[in-house]
Amino acid sequence: MKNEITSTARLTSPVGGLRRVAVTALAAAVVAGVAAPAGAAAAGQQSRPELQEAIQTFVDIGFAGMHLRVHDQRGEWVGSAGVRKLGDAAKPPVNGRFRIGSNTKTFVATVVLQLVAEGKIGLDTPVHGYLPEFALDRRITVRMLLQHTSGVFNHTGDYYNGTAMPGLPSTGEEWVDNRFRTYQPDELVRFALSKPALFTPGTDWNYSNTNYTLAARLIEKVTGRSYAEEMQRRILRPLRLWGTVVPGAWSGIPGPHAHGYYRYQDDGQPKTVDVTRQNPSLLFAAGDMISTTEDLHTFFSALLGGKLLPAPLLAEMRTPHPKSGFGLGLRVQDASPNCGGTLFFHNGSTIGYGALMYSTPDGSKTLTASITSGDADIDLVADYPKALDKLLNEVFCGGAVRGQSG
Repeated sequence: MKNEITSTARLTSPVGGLRRVAVTALAAAVVAGVAAPAGAAAAGQQSRPELQEAIQTFVDIGFAGMHLRVHDQRGEWVGSAGVRKLGDAAKPPVNGRFRIGSNTKTFVATVVLQLVAEGKIGLDTPVHGYLPEFALDRRITVRMLLQHTSGVFNHTGDYYNGTAMPGLPSTGEEWVDNRFRTYQPDELVRFALSKPALFTPGTDWNYSNTNYTLAARLIEKVTGRSYAEEMQRRILRPLRLWGTVVPGAWSGIPGPHAHGYYRYQDDGQPKTVDVTRQNPSLLFAAGDMISTTEDLHTFFSALLGGKLLPAPLLAEMRTPHPKSGFGLGLRVQDASPNCGGTLFFHNGSTIGYGALMYSTPDGSKTLTASITSGDADIDLVADYPKALDKLLNEVFCGGAVRGQSG
């Protein structure tokens, strides 16, 4: 799986009835709960062989495992394919926890917008006034952080106007050797700000994890509480998201989970390592959270259903930048009428793990999934977009456009 840590690889999804869009390539406490059997379907749910076939496609192209949760007019369906761990016949647990990568950004953006609703933050106010210690360009506003239009360099490495620019260790052997290192949030920000701005704030778009590290520091400054505490107070406890954690620098995953692997070049030879344990502090507030497909469904359905933000701010969140399709912490995808029109989503990945989170505009139909890498060399340019489109078509189009090309 291409590591979203670098945030440079954005794949197109050209197959089926969904229009061509950019697609991101893919806890300090154990949460109590009764474990469902690995790979087991929900009791009494209808048979959905087309969904099982769609997730098997991801395994067939080389992913180690996948588990999927769909909520629609037919109820809830959960299932999994592949293996929980290489060399183990057990399927990924459908109640398992996993690293959700940049889906974290949707949670963070929601908290920031709640603070906007309370008058504690101005959406179009310069960030410098809140965080003077960073000496940010005074033209950078809170909106620009959430929309990735600030021009701030991405501390995990960047790619802009055809030029690749390295950041902190985020791929290959260098990342493997440093994957348990603890980074401080201000260290990440200051590294990014030591690099030249990519463009004048507000004049272009470029995905940057540093934008959300800054957004979390903004949350901390105006509330006087840590980003993790504020996430608990405002979203996790109210929605009873007991499977979701903000892990800080802790390298484990609590409770049942599938293993993630990383295949990289070591002295010119392919090597695969188990990277289930990794210190997520490199992705502070940009990709560090751990969750479950059930919690992601609950959160995204509540958000789009208007339960977390007042209508005007939810509308701001859902308004895409014309160049990127990004709103404020989520993405917008146009689909054919047979697929219900517009979809909202945010996908994410860290090395070893990928996460999908899609919904119709009202939150009534959702798809949430976890994908784990194995030891195969996957074609993320051709095979992954086809597998993703097949899945999205089955869930949101009822398979009506299966086999068509867009």
